[in-house]
Amino acid sequence: MTGFAELAMVNLDCADPRALAEFYHQILGWEITHAEDDYAMITGPGAPIGFGRVDGFRPPNWPEADSPKRYHLDLYVNDLDEAEASCLKLGAAKPDFQPGGDRWRVLTDPAGHPFCICLKS
Repeated sequence: MTGFAELAMVNLDCADPRALAEFYHQILGWEITHAEDDYAMITGPGAPIGFGRVDGFRPPNWPEADSPKRYHLDLYVNDLDEAEASCLKLGAAKPDFQPGGDRWRVLTDPAGHPFCICLKS
């Protein structure tokens, strides 16, 4: 099937766009190309990621069904333990519930969005 559009970017709601852009900049190594109090963006291979401030932002409470996640990013890494330690040092958190076994781990970014670090092979 041929589509008629292409992904321009992904935007994530949060309370502090600059801080979340810095967090993902440190993890992905992408350049921070825009940084203001209300909006920030990082750019790298593929579609950029934008971070928009939302007043009263409430993060999802993963994996609670009454607080569903709105999205999650899967990030390839070479070593789960190393990547997890680096993410935690940058401000991520690790929920108790971990459904991934030995292939991936669920973390939450500083705004509370879940993301997964996954073994590449």
